[in-house]
Amino acid sequence: MAAIELDRQLKVELVEKIQSYFKNELDQDIGAFDAEFLLDFFAKSMGPHFYNQALADVLKSLEVTMETFTDSVYGLEKEVDSQ
Repeated sequence: MAAIELDRQLKVELVEKIQSYFKNELDQDIGAFDAEFLLDFFAKSMGPHFYNQALADVLKSLEVTMETFTDSVYGLEKEVDSQ
């Protein structure tokens, strides 16, 4: 599986969120380099778990949609005269 790659602008925004969290919740200043390192760690070690769960959620949603679609198709069947 390929590594999770984030768009550069998104990465900048997430680094800022990490810095803000550390400042507001932990009353600690964290530099951009350290925040990016932390983001990379989370993406590498935890990202695949979130990614896999998202795939499972999509498959479940697709399964429900396909069941509904299948029911709709069967609803279009015409009655066959057995004579």
